[in-house]
Amino acid sequence: MKWLAFTLAFCLFVVDVYSDSDTIDWCYHDTSCDDRTWPVIAANFCNRSRQSPINIATADAIEDGNLIGFTITNFTSTSALVDITNTGKTVKVNIKKGVQISGGGLSEPYDSLQFHLHWGNRSTKGGSEHTVNGKRYPMELHLVNVKSRYNLNTSLALEDSTGLAALGFFIEADSSITTGEFWRNLTAYLRQIPLAGDHVNITHDIPLIGLLQGVDLTRYYRYLGSLTTPTCNEAVVWTVFKDPIRVSPEMIDLFSTELHINNTIDSPLMVNVFRNVQPDLLVTTQREDTTDDSVKLCASLALLALSLVLSSS
Repeated sequence: MKWLAFTLAFCLFVVDVYSDSDTIDWCYHDTSCDDRTWPVIAANFCNRSRQSPINIATADAIEDGNLIGFTITNFTSTSALVDITNTGKTVKVNIKKGVQISGGGLSEPYDSLQFHLHWGNRSTKGGSEHTVNGKRYPMELHLVNVKSRYNLNTSLALEDSTGLAALGFFIEADSSITTGEFWRNLTAYLRQIPLAGDHVNITHDIPLIGLLQGVDLTRYYRYLGSLTTPTCNEAVVWTVFKDPIRVSPEMIDLFSTELHINNTIDSPLMVNVFRNVQPDLLVTTQREDTTDDSVKLCASLALLALSLVLSSS
């Protein structure tokens, strides 16, 4: 019976993928179980050498011509987002089967499973997991995808060093953003899930691509890493996009002012829900056009002058 109970607990964990495991008492808010303790309390993976997140030093990123743009399937569907849950450690949105990514230097197609978010304490405090040249953004969205061959069986994916593909999107606070219908509709649900375990079906038309506006899906960093929560399985192909999503500060603030870590209203608010950066790993990226803007302008003016001379002769 003990073996059966362990198996059931493990299955509950792998279905979630975010790694909201009942078998390990981990947290963000208390020194007895925060990320400094994970290499001890979840030693199977959390103390290994391919851990995420990392700081991305842009000058050290190696150019890779195989990192082409992504092909995305059903990102425009207005019914792909199923429900939204307060897990006590994040906000998770489940995605209907049929959403998929391919290309992007991945070995094969991956099916989208869910996305969740990491944040700090209001929009003025850093809360992203990955950093770029030491900069920590206010929030980060992680879209979790499973190799299509596994038919959403995440237990198989976790046994594969590239079984999962996680897309990381930085979220920047921008006070000039006065609209943003899709983010406004999504964050409106936060007031309905204030306590851990609360969840509600998504009834608004929110296409996934609508939450990613402003991001060029051809510009990103790539490395092999892990889940960023226990049990920190090293089974993730990470893609971290260079362009941030821009969201109003008021919407970002809702995450750290509306959500609680337990199922009582007097439990602490959910703030600083991110793992600190781990040791550096090999990062690749696309070749950047390094031509200076002033050079480009001079070249354009020279061509314009030449055309005027030729047209007058």
